[in-house]
Amino acid sequence: MELRGKVVVVTGGANGIGRALCRRFAREQPAGLLVADIDDEGARRVAEETGGRAIPCDVAVEEDIRRAVALAREAWGRVDLFCSNAGISIGGGEEAADGSWERIWRINVLAHVFAARAVLGEMLARGDGYLLHTVSAAGLLTAIGSAPYSVTKHAALGFAEWLAVTYGDRGIRVSALCPQGVRTNMLMSSGRAGRRLLLETALDAEEVAEKVVEGLAAERFLILPHPEVAEYFRRKAADYDRWLRGMKRLQSMTCEERQGES
Repeated sequence: MELRGKVVVVTGGANGIGRALCRRFAREQPAGLLVADIDDEGARRVAEETGGRAIPCDVAVEEDIRRAVALAREAWGRVDLFCSNAGISIGGGEEAADGSWERIWRINVLAHVFAARAVLGEMLARGDGYLLHTVSAAGLLTAIGSAPYSVTKHAALGFAEWLAVTYGDRGIRVSALCPQGVRTNMLMSSGRAGRRLLLETALDAEEVAEKVVEGLAAERFLILPHPEVAEYFRRKAADYDRWLRGMKRLQSMTCEERQGES
């Protein structure tokens, strides 16, 4: 997909990867750019900077996503690319509170479902459209120290894959953005195990946005700003048990590091 002349919606556009996407997309001269975020003031700042429009949007609420799509249609007539980017991280394992599991499920998984419901009708009618889901390398691998994040990112990747298989022959293109560490508020403020490891190879959000533009142009399903993730994924698929043993060692090392810091 070439972004010039396209209408683009970005959720979670006020900060981090979403903000970087908006800034990078603006350089491609889209016909319209809608910055959607629960941080209304931040979304307005990014919209002013990029020449787009802003709308407050809690992606956990389906009606908010529908309102964002309706505004884009009202302003520019259609949605060509919907970037379902907003996401959160919650630490812990099976003991995490039900409310935490439900919240991260709605934001990290159901928000992608809500977006698809909102835009697929018009896209299928004209036989053209693009969905970009910000997932994570955790969706291909796992997230040490966070069962809710790992599980929801696996589910988000599964839904993106299903969309690509189901609608690919009807003009719908799908990409899943799966970075490892990115220097955003989510990573920098995280107390999650494995943070130090992610920081060692962390990219700036602007670098990720550049890879997204390249991936959209090539219409690749997996967009991997960290190319080593592809090799890790191959190793996992080739010998799952061996991969699990390696991840257990990494888990142990991470726990030892945290104990040493305490």
